[in-house]
Amino acid sequence: MSGMLPLFLVSLCLIVGSVQSQSSSQDAFIIQYLERRLAQMEERLNQCEQSTTSVTQRTFDLSSEIRGYLSTLSVLRSEVKSQMDGMSVRVDRMERELEYLENKIPSQSEIEMEEALLEQQIKAAELDLLKRKAKIKVQNDCSTGLSQIKSLKIVKKAGDTYGSWFKDPSEGSAKIYLLSGIRNDTMLEYVSLQSFTERTSSPAKVVQLPFHWQGSGHVVYNGFLYYHKADTTNQIVKVDLLNGTVVDSMLLPGAGHMPVYSLNPNTYLDMAVDELGLWVIHADAEYGGNLVITKLETGTLAVESVWDTQCRSHDAEGAFLICGTLYVVYNTRYGGRSTIQCLYDIHDTIHSNESPVMFFPKRYTSHSSIHYHPGDKQLYAWDDGYQTIYKVETRKNDQVIAD
Repeated sequence: MSGMLPLFLVSLCLIVGSVQSQSSSQDAFIIQYLERRLAQMEERLNQCEQSTTSVTQRTFDLSSEIRGYLSTLSVLRSEVKSQMDGMSVRVDRMERELEYLENKIPSQSEIEMEEALLEQQIKAAELDLLKRKAKIKVQNDCSTGLSQIKSLKIVKKAGDTYGSWFKDPSEGSAKIYLLSGIRNDTMLEYVSLQSFTERTSSPAKVVQLPFHWQGSGHVVYNGFLYYHKADTTNQIVKVDLLNGTVVDSMLLPGAGHMPVYSLNPNTYLDMAVDELGLWVIHADAEYGGNLVITKLETGTLAVESVWDTQCRSHDAEGAFLICGTLYVVYNTRYGGRSTIQCLYDIHDTIHSNESPVMFFPKRYTSHSSIHYHPGDKQLYAWDDGYQTIYKVETRKNDQVIAD
């Protein structure tokens, strides 16, 4: 019995050792399993983090793209609004013209005439239509033409390199107006030329315009400012200088698609005044880039007549009209002595090939605007920031041709 006890103890120890060995093996297996699972979870977490980063970047890119689309949409919206405003102006004008025509149409009781008289009136109307491009009704004597540019006077240096200055050609007006720059909305008004030339003199009035202007082709006529509205292709506005409000506007057909003068690339519409009234000059790309002159009715800005000229816009720096004759001033892009090399007479009494080339006084210039004053017989020019006056000499058209 005593001999079996040690044997029993030895067996028990072996059994316990075996159990402990099996338990250690299972624990190692579980630990390895857990480590594999943790590694898999870490890998999935890394993948998830990468996916989140990618989605965040794509979201940012999409947001930037949407902001770009919104900016483009805002620009398109502004353009559509501008076009709608232009259409509204045209519709209003058409309504006024239709109302005018309705008032002009006679009643049935008034339309009683013989067939012979009716045919005669139709023929007269057709003949008048054929002559409309070459003739215009002139209420005052206007048979003079430019013979020479006599003298030069530098009045002052004020403002930017480009600009426009002029005197209101209305009878009895001595006011001087200055518009500096090719895009602005502030005009300076002086009571007289003497007041403008004084160094210490301040403008009598600073006029804040309702819209910015484009280029340097503006004019003042009978107390109203006419100018090309900035950010529009061909809209002309008429502003009452007493209160600075817009009283009328119009869209000039076919204009504004190219600069009126190649040496003044920022001016697309050039307003002008002569003995016959208000004009606007523009270049027509469909007409080979040649200049087109349009006579406007000052009250309503309605188009009275249009003339296509043979004068080219290439190498031109400005133009002006005297008694319905367009005189185009040419130069070089480097600046030089300005010359008048082309003219167009709406009365068809003088022609470019019959008129000699006319030179400006010997000064190497570059004009950004030239405005004729029919009362003073002077040109008000803007020459690289210098306000300049040219005295011109006119003669009867038959004398101009003879010379």
